[in-house]
Amino acid sequence: MARMVQCVKIGKELPGLDFVPFPNELGQRIYDNVSQQAWRMWLDHSVMLINEYRLNLATKEAQQFYDEQLEAFFFGEGSQLPPGYVPPKAKS
Repeated sequence: MARMVQCVKIGKELPGLDFVPFPNELGQRIYDNVSQQAWRMWLDHSVMLINEYRLNLATKEAQQFYDEQLEAFFFGEGSQLPPGYVPPKAKS
């Protein structure tokens, strides 16, 4: 049986992650409070951030921005969208 968490993003009790995503306090907070479904939402959102902002996560500045957006996505008011961002149209 899956480990259940009260998901902070979705607001329901759902299956939690099978792993701590980062070896730090934030990773533990995510493990304790974020569902698998919300984590997949973050992964999709993070790909958009990386692409739209052309983040090079090997740099300290990009990693700091990524971490700030990650924390805001789950524990703040949400991650910001890039200025002028238009989501791709759904395929028919």
